Amino acid sequence: MSVGYYHSLCNRYRGRAVEIRLRDGRVHRGVIHRVTGDRVFLRPMGPRRNLGGFGYGYYGGGFAGFGVGFAIGAIVGITLLGGLWW
Repeated sequence: MSVGYYHSLCNRYRGRAVEIRLRDGRVHRGVIHRVTGDRVFLRPMGPRRNLGGFGYGYYGGGFAGFGVGFAIGAIVGITLLGGLWW
């Protein structure tokens, strides 16, 4: 799939819970918070999403709950997660 395809898909799923698979095999689950021209930002889901109550994203790159950004060109799959993952 093309970068444009994943960019439009990320924009369509903004605010929704998704699972994103990257080219290196890593899988990330979270809520799409923001989409830029070349990155998608996820707010992590799960019990480790907040370190010590300060709102730092558990992936190490987020601040104040904004999550972490992934290059859209590195995405090989996006799955919309159902209500069971909330």
